Amino acid sequence: MREAHPIEAAVGMEHYVSDADGVGGRLRDEDRDFRVKELEQFDAEPLDADTGSYPHLVVRATLVGWDTNDFARRLSDALGISRERVSWAGTKDKHAVTTQLFSLRSVDPDDLPDVRGAEMTPVGRAGRAVQFGDLAGNEFAVVVRDPERPENADAIIEELRAFTGGDADADDGATTVGVPNYFGQQRFGSRRPVTHEVGLHVVREEWEAAVMAYVGNPYETEPEDTRRARRRVEEVAPDWDAALDALPRKLGFERAMVHELVENGGDAPADFRAALEALPTNLQRLLVNAAQSYAFNRMLSERLRRGLPFDRPVEGDVVAFAETVDGLTVPDTDRRQRVTAERVRTVERHCERSRAFVTAPLVGTETELADGEQGDVERAVLADLDLAPEDFDLPGEFDSSGTRRAILVRTDLELDRDPLTLEFSLPSGSYATVLLREFLKTDPLDVS
Repeated sequence: MREAHPIEAAVGMEHYVSDADGVGGRLRDEDRDFRVKELEQFDAEPLDADTGSYPHLVVRATLVGWDTNDFARRLSDALGISRERVSWAGTKDKHAVTTQLFSLRSVDPDDLPDVRGAEMTPVGRAGRAVQFGDLAGNEFAVVVRDPERPENADAIIEELRAFTGGDADADDGATTVGVPNYFGQQRFGSRRPVTHEVGLHVVREEWEAAVMAYVGNPYETEPEDTRRARRRVEEVAPDWDAALDALPRKLGFERAMVHELVENGGDAPADFRAALEALPTNLQRLLVNAAQSYAFNRMLSERLRRGLPFDRPVEGDVVAFAETVDGLTVPDTDRRQRVTAERVRTVERHCERSRAFVTAPLVGTETELADGEQGDVERAVLADLDLAPEDFDLPGEFDSSGTRRAILVRTDLELDRDPLTLEFSLPSGSYATVLLREFLKTDPLDVS
């Protein structure tokens, strides 16, 4: 089992599945080298539907070079509305060509602005906002530029095929491969992977430490002026006026947090919590989600280290049964079963036929940990992080009841060689970079 790059290990991805050397090369030399199209799972009414009953305008946007949060902010500014009135199902990367749905509350199609790098097409109206859960998955077409060892792709594919339990080739000639269903680097910040650190402080209700981990805490891969500003914040705190002066306008979220401290005094736990609540609600949730994701990644790495299978259960595992959504077979985490000694072989057969998936927890207040060796893995990781399910009983957007997530993600992979291109689909919540890292085995910044 091959050790991962240190930056990946820092967010819990401690190993590669494939031992073969990578193909090398780079991703995203140009935005068009990384194409993502949502597999939509959202029904809209016609555009002429009653706006009283259907106040949300649904728009399909193809974006070039836009981070989803940045685009939502730019779009809301152009429309003169709150960013909270802009919603979407899945957050996409900046350096890509992405096609996805947005909903805009109380917006008329004729009011849509021209935004550089965006083509927007109104597709209908809806009675509620597009939200997480309205996305079945994503289709990817990814070009690897200047690979040093493109011939290694075949060996990697065979190892990833074996990791799934040796599934047969798909009907369309693609090969079924699988990887641990890690949360990718961008979940934690591609260039500054600290979101989980902030989230761990939040879950422990260490509000001041959470703010400083977000606003201060310079990271070596950031631009020098950003690092200098973060160092200055750490030097002058708790002089929040001076801290605000030190932060450039491009660090908008950090400035919003420090401005809240200036307004409230910034010397009590409630003040620091209020500073975190100055972030958009989706980013508040992301902090706790990142802490959960980090613990999940650690659990998968430990399962790999112990040599436990991912494609089939062992005694004590918790499995989720399958459902099919827009042609993708995904786990229904509301239909779970704990695997007893007597049921291991029966559930193995379900997993072999993609009727069930082995899971691990995204820990929250309602989490019940596994039994057996997987239960030992889960408890050991939580003990090391000083976390327990009840710690997620938190105020506002920081609260989480938790869920479970499949530990293996499979996909039918098509490989073209000139240029080296990988085409595949993944269910919602799974990361393309987790598959791509197995092929490149380079600095994560070349993959993220």
